[in-house]
Order: sequence, then C-alpha cells, then structure tokens
Amino acid sequence: MQLHIHRQNPATFSSLQRVRGLTEIEFLVKESEVLTGNAGRVFVISGADQLAYRVRWHPANIEVERLDADGAILDTQHLLPGDFATHSVVEALMAGQLYTAPVRTAH
Repeated sequence: MQLHIHRQNPATFSSLQRVRGLTEIEFLVKESEVLTGNAGRVFVISGADQLAYRVRWHPANIEVERLDADGAILDTQHLLPGDFATHSVVEALMAGQLYTAPVRTAH
C-alpha cells in the first residue's frame, strides 16, 4: 500500500484516519496485512514534511521503514517494543499527528 500525500494540501488528511493509541498501531498493521496480504501498513505524520513510515509488527520486534514520496525505503529500523515507544511515529501519535489510509481491498 502506498500513500502519495507528500507535499500536498492539508485537506488530504481528511481522507485519512487519525491513529488514537499505541495498541491501535498494532491492530491497524495486522488488519492491513490480513485484508491486503501485504506486509505492514503506511502511517503519515502530519506537518510540513508529511513524513511517511511503513510499520511491520513481528513477534520479537517492530520494523519501521522511512519512505520517500514515491514509497521507496530510505531507512529501516528494527526496534524492540520499548524502543518503539520512543520512536518519532509514537511521538506523533501522542501529539495527535499520526494518520493512516483506510484499507482498500481489491474485490
């Protein structure tokens, strides 16, 4: 799943859903994986840069990929759950600035 919302109008966020809790991130990742068959889910931090990250939830760690505007991976981090709690994705969540697109399935 790709989100092409970088450098766009803030109104673009009206089509995205705001993430409201840390446990919701795990649920949203797993929901996307089950419904689409693709690993992970893309989250966007609202703000001037509109940073995008793909999060993949594994039993032992959390994989966080920083994406460019075309969805190419710029950086990958493998974090323990405690370390993920201090990542910028979670910081954005706590500030009410973390969003994701609704899951779309091909039927």
